[in-house]
Amino acid sequence: MSKPLSEMSLEELWTLFPICLTEHKEYWVAWYEEERTFLLSFLPENVRISHIGSTAIKGIWAKPIIDILVETDENQQSMESLLLKHGYLCMAQCGTRMDFNKGYTPRGFAKRVFHLHLRKYGDHDELCFRDYLNGHPEIAKEYEKLKLSLRRRFEHDRDGYTEGKTDFVREYTQKAKAEYGPKRFA
Repeated sequence: MSKPLSEMSLEELWTLFPICLTEHKEYWVAWYEEERTFLLSFLPENVRISHIGSTAIKGIWAKPIIDILVETDENQQSMESLLLKHGYLCMAQCGTRMDFNKGYTPRGFAKRVFHLHLRKYGDHDELCFRDYLNGHPEIAKEYEKLKLSLRRRFEHDRDGYTEGKTDFVREYTQKAKAEYGPKRFA
């Protein structure tokens, strides 16, 4: 019998949930839409929900995990309570940012896995990055190459994998903000 995720060390979790990349799948959009509909069934009406992350970038390899951005001005604790009640687990909290996931089991990944990023309205750099890469396919392919190069080295080190992408993400998020201006996502 497997032990609960809450009792596993970081190394055990990284072994159970390695960095796996796969070719882009058209059904990722449908998975996002289904989860968005589910979220809208219990979250307050004044939230904005967006598909972010590599599964939202056309044609590139990605971890088969649907990243969802939820922007709100609601109380963090009430939002956390709603998400926990509906199957999400809180994985990290830093200031006004909270990260949740769904689809991690003691036996590994479920068929559908979601990362939900809870942010205050306007804290949405991920939208800029997503749109920039969708609008610049050559840059999206550079990002794909970077991720593929990091995959093996950091297969069991999510922090290392994320850190390896940070400078690229920062650079192109800034280029997106310069190109799109401040009102694009207002």
